[in-house]
Amino acid sequence: MTEHEILLDSIDPVDIYGHNNVHYDLLKEHFPRLKIIARGNLIKLQGTPADIAEFEKKFALIIEHYFKFGKITFQDIQHLLSEHAEEFQKNRGDQKDVILHGANGVAVKARTINQKRMVKSFEKNDLIFAIGPAGTGKTYTAVALAVSMLKNKEVKRIILTRPAVEAGENLGFLPGDLKEKLDPYLRPLYDALRDMISAKRLADYLEEGIIEIAPLAFMRGRTLNNACAILDEAQNATESQLKMFLTRMGETSKFIVTGDITQIDLPRSQSSGLVQATKIMNNIEGVDIINLDEKDVIRHKLVTRIIKAYQNK
Repeated sequence: MTEHEILLDSIDPVDIYGHNNVHYDLLKEHFPRLKIIARGNLIKLQGTPADIAEFEKKFALIIEHYFKFGKITFQDIQHLLSEHAEEFQKNRGDQKDVILHGANGVAVKARTINQKRMVKSFEKNDLIFAIGPAGTGKTYTAVALAVSMLKNKEVKRIILTRPAVEAGENLGFLPGDLKEKLDPYLRPLYDALRDMISAKRLADYLEEGIIEIAPLAFMRGRTLNNACAILDEAQNATESQLKMFLTRMGETSKFIVTGDITQIDLPRSQSSGLVQATKIMNNIEGVDIINLDEKDVIRHKLVTRIIKAYQNK
């Protein structure tokens, strides 16, 4: 008789055991020769080495499916426990242009030509710039790419940052401490993450520092190793700030810079680092610049018309 333990890391046990333990009961039924004991996020196995190895093989498929699609159903587990598991995995939904599956299992896809360019470019390059007007999905696509890397264990953490430029408002007059002042400004990044990661796991990632959301100034002096880092609203980073961010790149890290050069909120005396970067980084190997436009807008149809109106004013 051999004993073995499996730890459910960063997973809500209910998601795996099912409501009223229906998934857990299915596992016990499928492995009658094993004694399977579930206590919170720890699963204890007692049985022969061969039976334990077979359980681990099937359970790994279940966990892989769960992380890939953001959820797992009773029917999914039935298929994964069957002898047709490999065929089921291959045929599971239309995977074309899917970056990842979000918190509710909904596919997050690259939906426009230039969003697809972002995805393809990020596969080949360690640094990409995604530049375009509001509503083109540049930030959302960037966050999806970062979360996909984390889920696939290609990086160990995600760093999301924005320059804390006061776009028509004075942060100093807002109530609360620094975090409370800055959280509303960083809200779009939280919103994107909530679409892609379950609430509990996101809270765990934030608490453990696996996902970090912070103002750009907090990046100074750091080296970001084994991370996917996104600088959002980069048009509001000064030339020195953007250079500082780009030189934080450590080994096995990938960076995405997003921004809209038509919405610069910097004082007139300061130049946008994003404008400078697009001029000097065009021909650097490992760097790509993707320009999104009104054809990539996926918000209300009026947003496209508004963008065109401002371009033609």
